[in-house]
Amino acid sequence: MSRHSERHYAERIGWLRAAVLGANDGIVSTASLIVGVAAATAARGDVLIAGMAGLVAGAMSMAAGEYVSVSSQADTEKADLARERQELQTDAAHELQELTDIYISRGLEPALAQQVAAQLTAHDALSTHAREELGLTEIHAARPIQAAVASAVTFAVGAALPLILVLIASPSLIIPVVAGGSLLFLALLGGMAARAGGANVLTGAGRVTLWGVLAMAATALVGAIFGTVA
Repeated sequence: MSRHSERHYAERIGWLRAAVLGANDGIVSTASLIVGVAAATAARGDVLIAGMAGLVAGAMSMAAGEYVSVSSQADTEKADLARERQELQTDAAHELQELTDIYISRGLEPALAQQVAAQLTAHDALSTHAREELGLTEIHAARPIQAAVASAVTFAVGAALPLILVLIASPSLIIPVVAGGSLLFLALLGGMAARAGGANVLTGAGRVTLWGVLAMAATALVGAIFGTVA
């Protein structure tokens, strides 16, 4: 008899978060940088250099940030598991009662809760307590390297999109082409991410587009002001 398996949206949280965050930041930060530099009446070559520098620096920054952040989460999880393992070895009766109380609070009768707690403890005490007490599961386990690589790669891919627009746009149309194209990319990304995560597509597309508009408007204003001063 074959085993039935289901795929849940929660299983995608780890890589989906890092990928969406990386691509979104790549588009927003690079497009904003390009728009800001172009607003300062810079030449196409200067705009491209600034954009490429932003791509490399941003990808490395995203990778480092994600690795450090998720590594800290992983360290915390390991510390919690070590403490739970120690408590299971030194005070097994208390841990069993703690697990029983959890099941009672979720609606099981005391006798049944105690039976379930005893059987799960006998099967795999540490995994049971990690799941029920700490909320730690394999689906949500911290994976620093995976998060770092996903963030760096997706940032670079996202940042490459406005750079391509700079190459194909005429010098006088760099700002509207990059701004419009990047907002379209952001809307598509937000919608795809929302669909993959089981959320509302329009809401997902709308919120990333809004922040993209604000970011590019701010950098365009700064570029125009300092370009005039210079």
